[in-house]
Amino acid sequence: MKIKVLGAHNTESLNTRHTCLLVDNILALDAGGLTSGLSFEDQLKIKAVMITHAHYDHIRDIPALAMNLFLRLQSVNVYTHQAVYDILTQYLLNGDLYPEFHLRPEGNPALRFHILEPYRETTIEGYRVLPIPVTHAISASGYQITSNDNKSIFYTGDTGAGLSESWKHISPQVLFIELTAPNRWEESARRTGHLTPELLKEELSQFRDIKDYLPRVIAVHINPTDETTTRTEVAAVANALGTSIELAYEGMEVEV
Repeated sequence: MKIKVLGAHNTESLNTRHTCLLVDNILALDAGGLTSGLSFEDQLKIKAVMITHAHYDHIRDIPALAMNLFLRLQSVNVYTHQAVYDILTQYLLNGDLYPEFHLRPEGNPALRFHILEPYRETTIEGYRVLPIPVTHAISASGYQITSNDNKSIFYTGDTGAGLSESWKHISPQVLFIELTAPNRWEESARRTGHLTPELLKEELSQFRDIKDYLPRVIAVHINPTDETTTRTEVAAVANALGTSIELAYEGMEVEV
């Protein structure tokens, strides 16, 4: 598998995009920086989009992708859970804010939604996909993506502390995990369902206790305002754990 980081941050600027990963050019994980990170031609190559939760920075480019497909009479499959579908169709794709692209054009809508059940593996575009609930301020699921040659990644989407149950169900070679803010924001991170370097340390320690190994760890959803501090604190965590923790960046490519 080849994964490209289209967006690695939690705010957008000229040089940063909202979180979004692209697997083998056809499978998108979240849609915060999906259309802003791809040409029209590359958008048309996408076969499926997996959405972790309904916060705006993870669903924002779904309407924009839909418009591009609608104009070309093409469609894409969108996989998520019920809470995300409800918010997208009631608030973004409601016919007022933006067209109802899950209904239009009739008979071949630009967006074809599929509701996934937690812990139930399904095959999507040749990949085995396992949705795993994670801890966040609203209903959220991470996804383990496994290729035909048994290479796998796990993408948490946004998550906070308390992932020990999730770790029992996955065995990825690469873990894409959120890391939003430096340690001074720990109280806020616990309240809103995010991670700091010290909270990440606890979660990775539990992962190793449960699974007896640590995967390659790549952090996403980084607050660019505090990225220098976060980088320094993450380096200390990596040293304490005896492993490597990378901070993702726009355009980063990872091969599994």
